[in-house]
Amino acid sequence: METQLTQYQEEAHHVLGKVKWFDPVKGFGFVVADEGGPDILLHANVLRNFGQSSVADGARIEVAVQRTDRGIQATEVHHIEPPVAPAGVPLADFEGIDPEVMRAAPLEPARVKWFDKAKGFGFANVFGRSDDVFIHIEVLRRSGLADLQPGEALAIRLIDGKRGLMATEVSAWEAALGHS
Repeated sequence: METQLTQYQEEAHHVLGKVKWFDPVKGFGFVVADEGGPDILLHANVLRNFGQSSVADGARIEVAVQRTDRGIQATEVHHIEPPVAPAGVPLADFEGIDPEVMRAAPLEPARVKWFDKAKGFGFANVFGRSDDVFIHIEVLRRSGLADLQPGEALAIRLIDGKRGLMATEVSAWEAALGHS
C-alpha cells in the first residue's frame, strides 16, 4: 500500500476502475480502482474537461490520479465505458425495433431541453429541428451518463419509436466529434 501511495505522489498514475457513485449536484463522486487502494475522488470539473457533466454509477473508467493532501484524486479522465446492461434485456420502448437500425442511426447534435432524474426522463432538441426527442434515464445509464443539465450539448442517436422521436444513445458532444 505504501509503495502505491508513493507512486501516486511522484507522478500522475493511470488507473482503471469503476465509478462507485457520482453526484452532479454535489459536484463529485468516487472511483474504485481495479488494483485496490483507497477510493479516488472524481471532481465534476475533471469530468467536464472530458466533456461530460455526469457519469453513471458502475461505469468503467480510466483516469490519471495524483496523491494530494486530501487523498487520491483524479486529475484527468481518459476513457469511460457505460455499465454493462443485463444481457438480453432490451428496454420496453425498443421492443420490436431492429438493434441494427438503432446502431446505424447517425449521431446528431442536440441540446437538452429538460431532464428530471427523479421522473426518469427528459427531452432534447436536435439542432435545426423543433421536435422534442424523448430521453429515458435507462438510455442515459446505458450510455454511461447519470443526469443531464438544461442547455447541455449532446450527440444523440434517435429513432421514431413508440413515444415519437426517442434517443437510443446519448454522448457528450465533444466525445462524439470523432464518431459518425
